[in-house]
Amino acid sequence: MADSTSRWAEAMREISARLEEMPGERGYPAYLSSRLAEFYERAGRVEPLGMDDPGSVSIVGAVSPPGGDFSEPVTQNTLRVVKNFWALDKDLAEKRHFPSINWDDSYSGYKDKLADHFEDEVHEDWQSNIQRMRDILQKDGER
Repeated sequence: MADSTSRWAEAMREISARLEEMPGERGYPAYLSSRLAEFYERAGRVEPLGMDDPGSVSIVGAVSPPGGDFSEPVTQNTLRVVKNFWALDKDLAEKRHFPSINWDDSYSGYKDKLADHFEDEVHEDWQSNIQRMRDILQKDGER
């Protein structure tokens, strides 16, 4: 688990400035997107040394955009790489609603790819149940 890729990116920005490298968007180094991609692309199936069975590496990264601004470079470059995103909501956290996940801003790029598997292995109405749940969450959010 990464504490905060935002802090890591801030450190890259400071080091890059001290090395007098050409700044990119908002002063971040021009290679910000490739470094974030290198980090997240480490996740996946692995073949551990000295073991017959394969394993996997999961990465749960935390992005903390200043002021909750999702348009800033660290958030935008992270969203280009990751396929799953849980947007935490400060207002929900202040209301002591945990986990404070904003369902409207969150998404999974795997939903369609896994739909057949879940309908075969979990329940035949998987997709319609997911849509029903999202409708309920949306109505709850409108209150």
